[in-house]
This record gives sequence, structure tokens and C-alpha cells, in this order.
Amino acid sequence: MNRFDKNSRSAWNIIKKVVVILFLFAVVFFFLFGLNSVSASTLERQEESLQNAINRDIIQCYALEGTYPPNLEYLESHYGLTYDHDLFFVDYQAIGSNIMPDVTIVRLTEGSDLFK
Repeated sequence: MNRFDKNSRSAWNIIKKVVVILFLFAVVFFFLFGLNSVSASTLERQEESLQNAINRDIIQCYALEGTYPPNLEYLESHYGLTYDHDLFFVDYQAIGSNIMPDVTIVRLTEGSDLFK
């Protein structure tokens, strides 16, 4: 066996190790990317669910009481509306007792966005 065979074998071993390490990094990257994607879609669904819940409670209040709720706290105390106040800000603008209020939901945090 000559010294060139030893050098080519050691170079081949180094190449194999580098390929394995790169493969592991790729697996971790795609796992984190998928986790980030799931987190973002979950936040979007939570926001949509909150919008639907608020609209449902507003309409239910108007149907039962004949007036729209004066503020968001009224919906929370009388109709059981609950949401994460640290995650969403809800701007509730009551225009009048017979005009549907204007509701805007603002996401305060983006959650665990890893690649932003």
C-alpha cells in the first residue's frame, strides 16, 4: 500500500463526514422552517376565529337586546368572549346603539417566527 492510497482514503472519510454534517444541518433547517410555517398558520387561524367570535357575539347581542354592545368589555362579561390580550389588540368602535360597531383586530406579536 502506498501513501497515495492512505491520503485518498482519509480524504474520502473527510468528505463523507462533511456530507453527513451538511445533511444533518439540512434536516434541522427544514424542521425549523416547517415549525415556523405551522406557527404562522396557527396565528392566522386564531385571528380569524377571534374575528368570527366577535362578530357572532355582536349579532347575538343585537338579536337578544335590540342594541349593539357599547364596548368590548360588555361582550366579555355578558357573552363570554375570551381571547389572548397579549397576542391581539381589538379596536372596538361603537358608532351608535343601532349601527354595527367597527372592529379591527391587530396582531401584537408574530409568535416564534424563526426566519424573520
